[in-house]
Amino acid sequence: MKGKTILITGSVLGLIAVLLGAFGAHGLKNLVNIESVNSFNTGVRYQMYHAIFLLILGGTSYLNNAQKKIIYRLIIIGVLLFSGSIYLLVCDDIVGLDLSSMGFITPVGGLFLITGWLFTTYYIAKIK
Repeated sequence: MKGKTILITGSVLGLIAVLLGAFGAHGLKNLVNIESVNSFNTGVRYQMYHAIFLLILGGTSYLNNAQKKIIYRLIIIGVLLFSGSIYLLVCDDIVGLDLSSMGFITPVGGLFLITGWLFTTYYIAKIK
């Protein structure tokens, strides 16, 4: 996995987080209840945390490309499942679909994020 790909992905995730955060702060509050806005903001916050994480990962020379690739994939899957499912569940109120059965996806995404951090910790601990 090339550092440039990771850096671009982190930048795009950060850009999308800022856009969604603005929507959550200015547009969403008129469409859903405060609990849904808070949930949406949690998705945005975790997306931004992991965008910054990817920017650091892409720029580090402490990990090799194979290690970065594993971490990158875990984090991307985690953000898509965790934040993405939150966005969909909140927007469910707006579009009127019943996506509540998708609620199990959010913790699965969280497990991918946790696993990404575990692999990062393990790889860093192995550095001599």
